[in-house]
Amino acid sequence: MAKPMVLTAEGLKKMTDELDYLKNIKRVEVKENLAIARSFGDLSENSEYDEAKNEQAKVETRINELEEILKNVVVINENELADDIANVGMTVKVYDEEFDEEVEYNIVGSNEADPLKNNISDQSPIGMAIIGKHVDEIAEVEAPSGIIKLKILEIKRKS
Repeated sequence: MAKPMVLTAEGLKKMTDELDYLKNIKRVEVKENLAIARSFGDLSENSEYDEAKNEQAKVETRINELEEILKNVVVINENELADDIANVGMTVKVYDEEFDEEVEYNIVGSNEADPLKNNISDQSPIGMAIIGKHVDEIAEVEAPSGIIKLKILEIKRKS
């Protein structure tokens, strides 16, 4: 059995919406593209057909991935989380001593991670170091350049 995937309610909605889109809209589009490509004749030299088959394979693979994840998902109920402990579903403001700057991280499940939006995975080095910490505690993150120290300044619910 696969390890349960941790998601926020927002992450669950995004995944179920994506699955719904792929099954009910994208799958139909790909099927139509295959039919059109087949009508062009000889399939052995038909690049449109090859492209449509590749697209179909990608869509079906992603549908299978999402269905597998959703079978084993654990949704974090943000209302049940303690306000003073960093966890998935929380926004944590830290002070990075090395760069002398404050950074805010949203701790999310690994499938929701997006470093450009400061959504860090609970499985990332920073996420693992921050989870379980309280305000004024120091999280130590092992990095190639050495240990990074992050002082927890604030913890709040993401929503």
